[in-house]
Parts: sequence; structure tokens; C-alpha cells
Amino acid sequence: MTQPTLVTRAGDAETLAAVYRDLHAHPELSFQETRTAGIAAESLQALGFEVATEVGRTGVVGLLKRGEGPTVLVRADMDALPVEERTGLDYASTARGTDPDGNDVGVMHACGHDMHVTCLLGAAAELAADPTWSGTLQVVVQPAEELGAGARAMIEDGFYDRFGRPDVVLGQHVSPLPAGALGLHPGPAFAAYDALKVTLHGSGGHGSRPETTVDPVVMAAAVVMRLQGVVSREVAGGETAVVTVGTLHAGTKVNIIPDDAVLEISVRTYDVHVRARVLAAIARIVNAEAAASGAQRAPDIETTESFPMVSNDPDACVRTTGPLGGVGMVVDPGPVTGSEDVGMFAEEAGVPCVYWLLGGADPAHFREATGLEAITRVLAGLPSNHSPLYAPVIDPTIEVGVRALVVAAKEWLGPDEPA
Repeated sequence: MTQPTLVTRAGDAETLAAVYRDLHAHPELSFQETRTAGIAAESLQALGFEVATEVGRTGVVGLLKRGEGPTVLVRADMDALPVEERTGLDYASTARGTDPDGNDVGVMHACGHDMHVTCLLGAAAELAADPTWSGTLQVVVQPAEELGAGARAMIEDGFYDRFGRPDVVLGQHVSPLPAGALGLHPGPAFAAYDALKVTLHGSGGHGSRPETTVDPVVMAAAVVMRLQGVVSREVAGGETAVVTVGTLHAGTKVNIIPDDAVLEISVRTYDVHVRARVLAAIARIVNAEAAASGAQRAPDIETTESFPMVSNDPDACVRTTGPLGGVGMVVDPGPVTGSEDVGMFAEEAGVPCVYWLLGGADPAHFREATGLEAITRVLAGLPSNHSPLYAPVIDPTIEVGVRALVVAAKEWLGPDEPA
């Protein structure tokens, strides 16, 4: 593995681009981000931060204290996804990893967390070199966002007792918006997320004698189809929810009816009442279809991941929008159906959260787009987060991302107080 590139000074665009390419080429799965954490820790130490490692297993926290003033938490996530990269970039990932189920998988920064870390380190360098603020800067490089477990792990590892309680939580997520644009939505900004693992228990046998079995494949097919009615028939038109069956596994051979079928379901909601209603509907449907199929054993429904929605504080958004507007065009993208666990830092501390989208798509794609409808069409045709083709452009994404974090943090930090 190549020697990692570090961020050791402010204003070094060439080094930041090299760090990004390095991180992109060497992705690591959730709670396995040891190399990435090392780059973050060594960079922050070189910039003069007090650094703690292995926070919440692999997390990194850097503190820069300058007397009295607010404490501002600026966070980036660093884990990658089990995705085989197909971008064709000269710095594309060829990394392999082992997922939680023990499978050998390709690994890719398909969600842009490499961009998040790069921008955060660049912002840390700028803020460390800037003498015009006071207070405490908390730089958080978080593991395992893709599992919805990293923020919780860091909090449970005594984050507030060890590093102090912040006055605000700031961060950004790269997206297919054009580079140079920033998306900030007050209120419910990113959906709550629940992941369910459903095991349907049938009774297997020979494929030539289905009458002697209870076929879990047919049972699973019925569940999948019936679940499509949860959103369309049990969620009101003015409410929002997404129910997706992401995996369905059953059987080992064409002429064998298996004993079990396993489905994995993801749920996105913005309202606690809608969330409860949707989860109850899923449980009702799964149990009813098992009973209708004559299953002799009730299905198992396990929650494997769960975290609340990200709610941006409206007043804090107003305060932060002005500085961000000096960096790039700020738009309101509306609520995002994707999910994030950054809000846990703010929710647990009882402080405002301001979390925005960072445009990462080549602006050339949007040159002929005039009006919202045309822009929406362009966005629909571009690779998005979690795609094996997703790749933010380096320039000007890094520059804008660094500046956005810097101006947002300085808005919340105190002014330098003369001695």
C-alpha cells in the first residue's frame, strides 16, 4: 500500500487533491477505517490539534482551543461501501474487504465520504492558520455512518465527557448538485432510517413435490408485492415514506424448495407517527402472509440498523446561510430521502444542527439547463451516491467544500479577543 498523503498546511490545493485521490483509491469498510483514521489523526496533529484516536472504535477527534468562546463541532464520515467501482478513473479503487457477513467484496467510496474527509482536513488547516477566532473547534472524523452506528459509538465512548459539549453541529454531504452549489433545507432534512431483516420460515422439500412443502420463496414474493401497498395505501398524500426491499435470499439449487427465505428492508420517514405506522404495517403484512401460506413457525423480524432523521434548526440555518452564500449558490433541495447519523451529535447534546449538501457534479452537465425542470432532468441522468459510477469532480468541489466549512465554523466561533 502506498505511503499516505497528509494535510500539513493551509492553502495547499494540490495536496488536498492528492489526499482525495489517495483516500478514494484506498477505501475501507465501516469500523475498519484504520488507514483513513491514521491520515486524519496525523494531519490534525501536524496542524496543531490535540488528537484522540480509536474513539468509538476507529473515530478521530481533534481539538483546537483558543480561550473562551463557543464550542463548534465540524464532522465528516469516513467509511466506504461494499461496491465494485466502475468509474474508470486512474485513481479508482481496486480494494477488497470483508463485510459483516464474512463475504469478500469490492470496496468503493461510492457515497463520497473521501470528499468529506478531504474537505474537513482542508478546513481544519485553514482554521488552524486563522488567528481571528476564539473558542474551541471540535473536528470529528466519524466511522461507520453507512451502518448508522458510528455517531452512536463515539457518543457512547464518552464523547461529551471527554471532549466537551458543542454549541452547534456542522457538516456537509457531497451530492450530484453542480459543483459550486450548496443545498440547505431547514427542518426535516434527511430521513429517519430503519433497516429490517425478515426471515420467513417454510418447510422445504423436492422441487417436484411442492405440495409436501410450505414454499418460502412464494411466501417472500407475496410479502414483497404486498409491501408495495404500504406507502401507496397507508401513508397519506401529504406524508412521506419510502419502503424498499433491498435483498431477497433463498435456496441453493433449482430443484430444491428451501426451508427459509430472508428479506432485508429499508424504511425512510420524516415523522415519528408515520415511522411507527409504516413499521407496524410491515410487521402486520409479514406475519399475515406467513399465516396465509400455512407457515408452522412465525417469521423473525429483526431491526439491524436504526437512527433518527436529521433536523436542521431553522434559526441556525438562517444564521449560516449568509456565510454559505458567500461561497456558492445556496438552494433549498427540500427534504432528502437519504439518511445520516450526524444528527445524533446534535440531538444527544440538545444543540442546533446545520447539515447541507455540497455539489459535486461537473457544472458542464448543467450549462444547457434552464429552469428547475431541466436541472431535475440532468440530475436524474447523473450517477448518484452509492452508484459504482459515482465520482465527484475534484475541482471546484474541494475548494467549495473547504470554504463552506470554514465560513460556517467561523460564523459560530467567537471573535478573537485582544490580550
